[in-house]
Amino acid sequence: MYHDLTRGNISRSLILFALPMMAGNLLQQCYNIADTLIVGRVLGSNALAAVGSAYTLMTFLTSIFLGLSMGSSALFSIYQGKQDTKSLQSSIVHAFFLIGGVTILLNLTVYLFLDPILYFLRVPENVWDGMRAYLLIIFAGLIASSLYNFFSCLLRALGNSSTPLVFLAISAVLNIALDLLFVAVLPWGIRGAAFATVFSQYVSGIGITIYVLRRCPQLLPSRKEVLSGHFFDRSIFREIVNLSSLTCLQQSVMNFGILMVQGLVNSFGATVMAAFAAAVKIDTLAYLPVQDFGNAYSTFVAQNYGAENPERIHKGTRQAFLLSGVFCLIISAAVVCFAAPLMQIFVSAKETAVIASGVHYLRIEGAFYIGIGFLFLLYGYYRAVKKAFMSVVLTVISLGTRVVLAYLLSAFIGETGIWLAIPIGWVLADATGLLYMRHIRKLS
Repeated sequence: MYHDLTRGNISRSLILFALPMMAGNLLQQCYNIADTLIVGRVLGSNALAAVGSAYTLMTFLTSIFLGLSMGSSALFSIYQGKQDTKSLQSSIVHAFFLIGGVTILLNLTVYLFLDPILYFLRVPENVWDGMRAYLLIIFAGLIASSLYNFFSCLLRALGNSSTPLVFLAISAVLNIALDLLFVAVLPWGIRGAAFATVFSQYVSGIGITIYVLRRCPQLLPSRKEVLSGHFFDRSIFREIVNLSSLTCLQQSVMNFGILMVQGLVNSFGATVMAAFAAAVKIDTLAYLPVQDFGNAYSTFVAQNYGAENPERIHKGTRQAFLLSGVFCLIISAAVVCFAAPLMQIFVSAKETAVIASGVHYLRIEGAFYIGIGFLFLLYGYYRAVKKAFMSVVLTVISLGTRVVLAYLLSAFIGETGIWLAIPIGWVLADATGLLYMRHIRKLS
């Protein structure tokens, strides 16, 4: 189903468009959550620490081509709003080859520098071998993940948020089944969890690629046009590079900051590593809906920006912040109240130290999800109105504050200092983004 976000009831359109995206992203998290749950229960806390730390690294790597795809999709939505089919087709091809080249280069780089990466992350000796074995296999799924993210961003940019959900549902169920087979039944250990994830990623990546090629030919130019030297459009390519590189930078800075925090967490030992690994899964699931709502809002803004409808953008912005705020307050209350039972989903009740550390994290950070909810909306807004540089600024403020304060405070109050730094960074970035939004509205 395709949604035209330039007309109709705004709140209803945003919610209906966002729901499949929320469900899809929750399913995508099942890839690593299945690894975490099964590995933690079957193989123990050291294996859990290895998979959890690897997840943070993979999130950073994936953020590079995800950022490129999200930046490109903003331009796709703008051309869709303008009803400019020729420019839309051209931008899709330019973006595909750009992102494909970056993905291949990234994949080669991580294999060449695997050991230096592990050393940079300060991985403890008792976790090193397991994490290395897991990453050697999981890196093979980067190309599949890139394919899925590109074509899902393309379809969502044009108003189709349902089709990506179908492919993720299939691969997520497959991933969980293979995890149970390779880890709980067969003696493949941590490598089995990695094999299950990679195979499932290729199912979704190749599947959605075939779907777009066969079912959406109107989105693509003919092979003759692509191969002709006249197809290249310098202005469109420049816009793709500009939006994609800035969004990629924003996503990479965000996840690199998280990666630096992961290194600090690792220095506290396997117990805190395992607690952080489990708590981050809960954290991610808790605010994934508002992240996807922010992406849906970004598509809404971009389509109306292309259609030159500023009043609808202003009205939709007010409604989006209200909806996101209410949802975040509800989720915060649930996570704070049920932190311990949530941790026990991933960690055996016997691991009392791990559970206690994870509960401490969730009760500090979980109370402030409204901060990250508003930040996702601000990221989406600035990307959609071609001011992606502002998303980078907000990320630097948020993550820069988080990293600096985490290292400073942890020296005095231990792991609590790392957890306190997170919401402080969110609040500072939100204040900056809202003030700048007000400023540019006054100028328009």
